[in-house]
Amino acid sequence: MKYINADTIFPEELLREIQRHIPGGLIYIPRPKDGHKKWGENSGGRRIVRERNDGIRQLFAAGTTIDQLADQYCLSIDSIKKIVYCKKG
Repeated sequence: MKYINADTIFPEELLREIQRHIPGGLIYIPRPKDGHKKWGENSGGRRIVRERNDGIRQLFAAGTTIDQLADQYCLSIDSIKKIVYCKKG
């Protein structure tokens, strides 16, 4: 995200009103909610984590212990428990 000088994009009246509330400060304007993507959707990280978690669940169902899974995936025992005992899939 790049910074844009407000006086180049806002009408003068709006700029003065913003300056009344935040004189000389930085302001963040988020995207609209309908244009917001969840974490990892652009990079594919969400898919990778979902596939990893599915593999962990399959191994657990096949009899691999939580301790073994924690060692194999370099995750804490609590993280493995959250993955294998969570209701969503």
